[in-house]
Amino acid sequence: MSLVDSAIVRLLPAVPKPVVRRISERYIAGEDLDDALRVVRRLNGEGKLATIDVLGEEIANADEARAIAAAYRETFEAIERGRLDSNVSVKLTALGLKLGYDLCRENLEAVVRHAAARGNFVRIDMEDSSTTDDALRLYREVRAAGHDNVGIVVQARLKRTLADVRELAELRPNVRLCKGIYVEPPEIAYRDYDSVRASFVQALEELLGAGCYAAIATHDEWLVEQGQRLVADRRLGRDQYEFQMLLGVRPAMGDALVRGGHRLRIYTPFGRQWYAYSLRRLQENPKIAGYIAADTVGRLLPGRNGSGRD
Repeated sequence: MSLVDSAIVRLLPAVPKPVVRRISERYIAGEDLDDALRVVRRLNGEGKLATIDVLGEEIANADEARAIAAAYRETFEAIERGRLDSNVSVKLTALGLKLGYDLCRENLEAVVRHAAARGNFVRIDMEDSSTTDDALRLYREVRAAGHDNVGIVVQARLKRTLADVRELAELRPNVRLCKGIYVEPPEIAYRDYDSVRASFVQALEELLGAGCYAAIATHDEWLVEQGQRLVADRRLGRDQYEFQMLLGVRPAMGDALVRGGHRLRIYTPFGRQWYAYSLRRLQENPKIAGYIAADTVGRLLPGRNGSGRD
């Protein structure tokens, strides 16, 4: 199916913007904070948690980076007012990483402090491999500054991940483990499906064995089963781990996890940069484009649901 997925990606720029919006609206909460809050309120009503992402990686100057940081502070205040069960996820490039390390750290610490004052939590998202070292360094520095309300992400696709997990273990970190969507050089990343899966399970075993809080982020049925097996083997309470999924992706699987007594957090992006975000996400990983296309067809044609993708 990779040729089909790639073909879909090549056609995306020619697809009218309203059509892209119609497809993406299930996967993006909307343009405004109120849209995200409305989605989070619905998710909470379904017994699910949320993590809100303010879209905005494509920033051009320090003022834009500070504006993103301010948007996150506003988000925390709205979460508190609404008594919603949600934290946030931040991309370091949106906070100015490509403009300057110190600028990014200043913005990150401001967001983390604001969250701490409201008893909330910040997840540092992981982006492509050019940012991995800086992301891990910033996480360590923020933790060293006394902030415990911050977590990190590791990607099973990267060959370095197991070593990174072992080096972080002393901090007992709160870690989101995902496959990773970025297409990376074969020298640093696994390319085949089975190797990525094996890396995911190995990293999860390492995290749980070290007593870390693991956020198991996947739509892969087999990996969800492995996650359930590993937490059951260790007799972990539901407050010692969680599963995570993307908004609008495989909701039936998410509902089943909630019915099974597991904590499930839904990644909920919003922002005016939804179009650029949608195209970029699909172009970075053609398989996601194929999944969304199959899923969209499944909603239009009875009996087709695209459930074979992860």
